[in-house]
Amino acid sequence: MSQTLKVAVVGLGMGGAHVANFSKDPRTEVIGICDLNPDRLEKVKDKFDIPNTFDDAEKMFQLEGLDAVSIAVPNAFHRDLTVSALKKGLHVLCEKPMAMTVAEAEEMEQTSLEAGKNLMINFSHRCHPTMESLKKVVESGALGDIYSGRTVWHRRRGMPGFGGWFGQKKMSGGGPLIDLGVHRLDQALWLMDYPDPISVSGCTYDPIARAEAEKQGKDFDVEDLAMGFIRFSNGASLIIEASWAVNAPEREHMVTQLYGTKGGLIQRNLNQGYEFEAEVFIEQDGSHYTQHLDVPANAGSSSYREFIDSILEGRKPAASADQGVKVQKVLEGLYTSAETGREVRFD
Repeated sequence: MSQTLKVAVVGLGMGGAHVANFSKDPRTEVIGICDLNPDRLEKVKDKFDIPNTFDDAEKMFQLEGLDAVSIAVPNAFHRDLTVSALKKGLHVLCEKPMAMTVAEAEEMEQTSLEAGKNLMINFSHRCHPTMESLKKVVESGALGDIYSGRTVWHRRRGMPGFGGWFGQKKMSGGGPLIDLGVHRLDQALWLMDYPDPISVSGCTYDPIARAEAEKQGKDFDVEDLAMGFIRFSNGASLIIEASWAVNAPEREHMVTQLYGTKGGLIQRNLNQGYEFEAEVFIEQDGSHYTQHLDVPANAGSSSYREFIDSILEGRKPAASADQGVKVQKVLEGLYTSAETGREVRFD
């Protein structure tokens, strides 16, 4: 493999950002794109000067010299395309959530191990500069042992592609929990050093979205609000909340707060948007201190850069397949708990 990675992207909705990010990295060359929408395919081809276009991913996987692919299609197709690409000797960056079920996620992980190829999940929100700064604080031991926390992403009203695949369980696997909550869950687990979940208890609701879907004649059979409680093998716990539609004051509210034996931390969005701040709270010699983390504007990485680095350096990627499986286990458990009204315990 040369030092210039040849990459292809499947799905140009979310995948449009994948093409853009790989195209601007001098270490990669996007040699193929695939989408079922011919207009979108042509538009992306012209914008980024892509030499090969396809409406069949399996044919694109056979491109000569291809090293890696990004899978950015509806969740229901993650497993099949990822497994196929790995078996053809390709590294894979798969959009979140990893899969529809734990069984699918485990198959994807096992296939990557057997193929000897990297499988990275696009948990992109952990790459924000504030998150990387907080991770350094945690790793320094300044917070002690993290034993509890809460992570949230609420939208007052913000249902993606209302009436489309996001709101159809057979295509998405769920609603805001699997769409938005998956990012906040990964962030919290990453800062907590990805402990093993042992049990979950969850609730889901859909009154706002269901009423709107009925009024508009749209397809919608997932939740618009999910809440859950997770226990881990090390004794820690985490509360998670995610919504597309909830009667709250903020248009967009994101926060992750973790509590440790020596200190705590918080990451939250500013002005109901996508800028973030981070603070650390420390107890020292009987006094309490709040430290606002000043993060340089050019700090931070990206999931695309990490994916490329991991391949070129011959190492396991961050946001690895085993972490994706843990996230999938929590998501599936929360949905099962909400459906049955009982706590779900993992063997």
